[in-house]
Amino acid sequence: MQGSANLNVMMKAARKAGRGLVRDFGEVENLQVGRKGPGDFVSRADITAEKVIREELTHARPNYGWLGEESDPVDGKDPTRRWIVDPLDGTTNFLHGLPHWAVSIALEHKGEIVAGVIYDPTKDEMFYAEKGQGAWMNERRIRVSGRFQLSEAVFAGGMPFGAKRTLPAMLRDLGRLMPACAGLRRWGAASLDLAYVAAGRCEGFWERELSPWDMAAGLVIVREAGGLIGPIREGQNILESGGVIACNGDLFERFAGIIREA
Repeated sequence: MQGSANLNVMMKAARKAGRGLVRDFGEVENLQVGRKGPGDFVSRADITAEKVIREELTHARPNYGWLGEESDPVDGKDPTRRWIVDPLDGTTNFLHGLPHWAVSIALEHKGEIVAGVIYDPTKDEMFYAEKGQGAWMNERRIRVSGRFQLSEAVFAGGMPFGAKRTLPAMLRDLGRLMPACAGLRRWGAASLDLAYVAAGRCEGFWERELSPWDMAAGLVIVREAGGLIGPIREGQNILESGGVIACNGDLFERFAGIIREA
């Protein structure tokens, strides 16, 4: 797809940050790691990658606002647009030498995510989409899965860790969903879970207690791939509530019904 100037800037920034992360990943044992909280780590690699992305995006669009995981938010001179960035989604995987993590960059315009990029440097897979232009992985257009039998579906979920308060809800979800489907996966990077729903690699994904940068890019990619997105509690704003359900259209209502069941 011939993307817009904004999308090209986003992809360039993701690739540049990805190159540095791959170098650090090759020396993961030597990384300087600081603890942000139980099970939630931040590394020198996170901070360096965010700096690279911020410099690239700010140079190209100095008036846009900024929301990133590792830095304070910034209101732009253009109040209608802001970048939402996770420089390293899947930090725990990264620090354990597991090659499943990504750079996630989204562009928000007037409260709506209009473009998203999720880049997996270890596999060189670039997932991207713009509103109205379809979803892509590298040079190939992607679509959500066509499976419509719950018993044949594979779902991805984000399992709570450390002191997160939603473990009881997740355990109830698992008890209802596991007997009904073909399998569950917990890959440890919400952005890639959403990208995989868009690419048809799994049928659906759900998670609670996410931050906006974990899922912003994935929301537009799933929608442009023909999928449906909704909050875990109906009527809530997804980015504000932190809970999301994503699925192909054929299974969305049944999947959401299981997750939302009281």
